[in-house]
Amino acid sequence: MNTDLTKGKPERVLWKFCLPLFGSVLFQQLYNIADSLVAGKFCGETALAAVGNSYEITLIFIAFAFGCNMGCSIVVSRLFGAKEYRNMKTAVFTTFISSGILCFLLMTFGFLLSDRLLNLIHTPKEIFYDSRLYLDIYILGLPFLFFYNIATGIFSALGDSKTPFKFLAISSTANILADILFVHKFHLNVAGVAWATFICQGVSCICSIVVVIKRLDSIKTEKKAKLFSFPILKDIIAIAVPSTLQQSFVSVGNIFIQGFINGFGPGVIAGYASAIKLNNLVVTSFSTIGNGISNYTAQNVGAKTYDRIYQGFKAGIKMVITLCLPIMILYLVFSKQLINFFINNPSELALNSGIDFLHVVAPFYFCVALKLTSDAILRGSNHMNAFMIATFTDLLLRVVLAKVFSSHFGYIGIWYAWPVGWIIATAMSVVMCIKVVKKLEKDKK
Repeated sequence: MNTDLTKGKPERVLWKFCLPLFGSVLFQQLYNIADSLVAGKFCGETALAAVGNSYEITLIFIAFAFGCNMGCSIVVSRLFGAKEYRNMKTAVFTTFISSGILCFLLMTFGFLLSDRLLNLIHTPKEIFYDSRLYLDIYILGLPFLFFYNIATGIFSALGDSKTPFKFLAISSTANILADILFVHKFHLNVAGVAWATFICQGVSCICSIVVVIKRLDSIKTEKKAKLFSFPILKDIIAIAVPSTLQQSFVSVGNIFIQGFINGFGPGVIAGYASAIKLNNLVVTSFSTIGNGISNYTAQNVGAKTYDRIYQGFKAGIKMVITLCLPIMILYLVFSKQLINFFINNPSELALNSGIDFLHVVAPFYFCVALKLTSDAILRGSNHMNAFMIATFTDLLLRVVLAKVFSSHFGYIGIWYAWPVGWIIATAMSVVMCIKVVKKLEKDKK
């Protein structure tokens, strides 16, 4: 069901809209967590290291899919809020066409350069073959990744967060079962993990696209919408490119960090692979809530109800902090059990390095939650320059400090780079967000 986010009490609207998004991303992360879990339990520490190693490269492709999602979602949200339904449909069609072309180019790039990318991060010889195998199958499924992300962006833009939640709940559960079937029963090892994700994500993508088309058909317009518009593509690119660059540079930064980590051997790689999945579960969850706040902001910008944006900002902060507290406690108290959950009989080095990572970063989840909420307002109101400055500050500090700290403190020095980058970037993002909100309220007057 489509929902107008420009009406109703902001706090209640955001909770109702964002909670299914939070649930959706938890299931979304089950794809990656299930891959690592099954690889670690049934294939061993080396297989887990291979999947975790490849994961840093797959984040580059995810960044482009995320950019397409955000570009389409923000523009569609704005047009939906302004009740420009014909242009809204054109924005959807334009995104599908342009994203299809981009996806083809990325697949070509991926197949041709996967070996070089793996060598770039100093992939150890003992996990190189499995890393390459997992990566190749993942690249084959890029169309599913792209079009599914676009579909979820459209649902969110229309104020519907429940439909993608239902799709993800079903497909993620199926993915876990398929992982176990292919790996434990058919003994396909790392390939089985990759094929399970490919199949389940493919089915979810096709179902989502079908529902999106039906949803658009139910919105009547006086004239038929055009299939493509360069002016609308320009608006989409204005959001998509900074969002993609943000995620891409974060991914490239993570690749450099993965290279630093790889220098400490498979034990630390496996521990990091487990811990970073848990960390990404948190960060991605709050990023997805941020996407919902961006949709809320964009709809209200389209409707020119600017006073609701600051109310949404305050409600968003309250919401993410409330959700953050139990996760932080869970990671600090049960870190050993969580790392053990991924690896069957882990080495002492793998276990300790994973636990150390969680103990260093978990106390600062409040900080990253606040940053992502501020970023969401900046992105939804189309203030992308401020958004990019805060993001690049975080990334640059994290990579540089990871290199410097690792040379003095070993692998644990790399972990300390996370909170330092978060603290500085959060301060910048909050200040810029408050300035933008005050400017919007002033413009209305």
